[in-house]
Amino acid sequence: MIVTTTPTLQGRDIADYKGIVTGEAILGTNIFRDFFASIRDVIGGRSGAYERVLNDARQTAIDDMVDQAKRMGANAVIGVDIDYEAISQGRATPC
Repeated sequence: MIVTTTPTLQGRDIADYKGIVTGEAILGTNIFRDFFASIRDVIGGRSGAYERVLNDARQTAIDDMVDQAKRMGANAVIGVDIDYEAISQGRATPC
């Protein structure tokens, strides 16, 4: 399955649009990961734990889209847009 953020595929014609597919991944917080990430914020550096979680979430959302597209008879998902949001105290804040 081809998955791309571009609206077209170079060298390929789009014969049929099957419809919109979506993928979501909602992550819960982890007190230990959050604590160590806050330490990283103070001393600098990257939070490997958060990077792994975000990578897993992104892959889960893409896998959901691919599964939906396959069920619809598609062989590609084009125009993919990946967004991240932080939910804090009942509000969603764009990142």
